[in-house]
Amino acid sequence: MGQLIKLENYISRYQTDVYHYPGHYIRLKQERWKHLFDLWETRLAELKLEVRTEEKTSSFIDRLNDFFKKEENVELEYESEPIPETEEQLKLFFLDSIFQFQLNWASTTLSQMSFLDRDYYNDLKLKYFLQRFPDTYLFLYRPVFKLKNATVDADLIMITPVDIQVINLVERPSDQTIIAGDDRSWLFEHDRVQSKFLSPMISLKRTDKIIRSILDYYNLEMPIRKIVLSRTNQIDFYLEPFQTEYIGRDQHEQWLQKQRKLSSPLKHQQLKVAEVLLNHSDTVSIHRPEWERPEEQL
Repeated sequence: MGQLIKLENYISRYQTDVYHYPGHYIRLKQERWKHLFDLWETRLAELKLEVRTEEKTSSFIDRLNDFFKKEENVELEYESEPIPETEEQLKLFFLDSIFQFQLNWASTTLSQMSFLDRDYYNDLKLKYFLQRFPDTYLFLYRPVFKLKNATVDADLIMITPVDIQVINLVERPSDQTIIAGDDRSWLFEHDRVQSKFLSPMISLKRTDKIIRSILDYYNLEMPIRKIVLSRTNQIDFYLEPFQTEYIGRDQHEQWLQKQRKLSSPLKHQQLKVAEVLLNHSDTVSIHRPEWERPEEQL
């Protein structure tokens, strides 16, 4: 499950110590899965001995909430759901729980907070990147960079242990075809009717330029690839530009599995790159209310 190190211009836990939190997240996730799995097995065994399960189900959900709130004050929204019947259902439950946990880390620190847009809890594109990729992949989702007193929106940035991938996700109804054009405009085609749209290469090149300028300033090097990704549409093209990949519907699964099979730990260079990008990201936050109360009330 990828790590959300920056969301828009929200304050992020990773900004305070990017060398601590990625490893801490991986350990915490492993510990919580083991604890959850043990709790689930115990509850299933108990329920087999019970005629009435309502109280047991409530107890299970209450204990899960206590478990996830213990460190991060994250309230899960599963009170009305029954106990998962299979391990696969439990994994899906766990992934959604960790997703909420990640949004908390991506919008608060111990002393500060940003006002999180609740729509992110149902953002399927964000869930895709966080739930389908390895723990060692670090994501900046809709990041905003602050350069020379100006803010610039950027594409999704995926920092892997071996490279940086800048991704523009282009998706339309599956009966349409994407036709790669020039640097200014591309085409959607449906029933031989074509319509123009702004080339995703414009924002990809802008994001690529931002990243390269920051890395050059700190004398850092890491390969950068630009990706136009569509999980729903075929992409027709004649030739891919340098250091660029067009990944359409037919290539998506192979590309995804290639990412998932990368068995590499977090790298120091990867964390250093994440640190400098976070340092140049725009952040809007306020002090958390509990830090503003008089000391005797804490």
